[in-house]
Amino acid sequence: MHAKTDSEVTSLAPSSPTRSPRPPVYYVQSPSRDSHDGEKTTTSFHSTPVLSPMGSPPHSHSSVGRHSRQSSSSRFSGSLKPGSRKVSPNDASSKGGHRKGHKQCDVIEEEGLLEDEGREKGLPRRCYFLAFVVGFFLLFSMFSLILWGASRPQKPKITMKSIKIEEFKIQAGSDFSGVSTDMITVNSTVKMIYRNTGTFFGVHVTATPLHLSYSQINIASGTMKKFYQSRKSQRSASVTVMGNRVPLYGSGASLSSSTGTTLLPVSLKLSFLVRSRAYVLGKLVKPRFDKKIECDLTFDPKKLNVPISLKKSCTYH
Repeated sequence: MHAKTDSEVTSLAPSSPTRSPRPPVYYVQSPSRDSHDGEKTTTSFHSTPVLSPMGSPPHSHSSVGRHSRQSSSSRFSGSLKPGSRKVSPNDASSKGGHRKGHKQCDVIEEEGLLEDEGREKGLPRRCYFLAFVVGFFLLFSMFSLILWGASRPQKPKITMKSIKIEEFKIQAGSDFSGVSTDMITVNSTVKMIYRNTGTFFGVHVTATPLHLSYSQINIASGTMKKFYQSRKSQRSASVTVMGNRVPLYGSGASLSSSTGTTLLPVSLKLSFLVRSRAYVLGKLVKPRFDKKIECDLTFDPKKLNVPISLKKSCTYH
C-alpha cells in the first residue's frame, strides 16, 4: 500500500509544476441530525481530499480515507436498499395528518348531510305552521260566520203601546224673525216595549229623536236614553215628546180658536228609528238591527191626558 502510494505521488509530482489536477474528493455521510422538534431530517456530507497540501498524503489519512469510503458506501448502500424505508416522524405526522384530514372530511360530510336533512325537515315545518295559521283563520272565520248567520233571525221586537198628550195649546205669536203666526205647544209621553229575542247575546239600544208632526211640521220631539238589553229579556221604555211655541205659519189656521185650544180632531204622526247592536263575539261579530217605526194617530182635544193606543196604528220597517 505504501509503494502504491509513493508511485502515485511520483507519477503526479512531475505534472504538479505545470498544473495540478483537482484532487479527488471523498464524500462521507455523517449520521442524520434530527431537530429536537422531530419535524425535519437533514443529511450532511463532508469532503476529505486525498492529497495533503504538500502532495504526499500521510498513511493515516489514506487509511482513514479508505475506511471512510467503505463506511460511507456501506451506509449509503444500506440506506438505499430496495424495498426498505425508514420511518421518520415526518412520515408518521403526515400519515396522522392524512388520517385526521380524512376524519375531518367525513365529519364535514356528515355535518353537511345533517344540515341538508335539517333543511329538508325545516321546510315542511314551516309549511305545517303556515297551514295551521291559515286553517285556524278559516275555521275562526267560518265559526264567526255561523254565529252571525245564527244571530240574524233573532231580531228584537218593539211594540208601541200608547201616547198620552198632556198639553196641546195653540196661540198667536211671532217667530224668531218677528213674523206673526200661530204658535203651538205640545207635551206628551210615548210608551213602548222592547224585547230582545236573542238566545246567546245581548244588545245595545239607541234611537233617533222621536218626532211628532202635524202637516209635515215637527211640533214636538224627544230622545230615548241608551240602554243595554240582556238576552231573552224585555223592558218598558217611556219617552217624553214635547215642543214649546213652535210656529205653524199657514198650517195652523184651522186649529186656532179664541180659547187657545182646538175643538176639532187633529191628525198627528209619530216617527223614529231604533238601532240595536249585538256583540256576539267581541267586536268581531256584531250584527246590527235597525227598525223604523211610524205611527198615525188622531188626537181628540176632548180626551186630554187620556192615553191613545198605538197597537194598531204603527208600522215597522
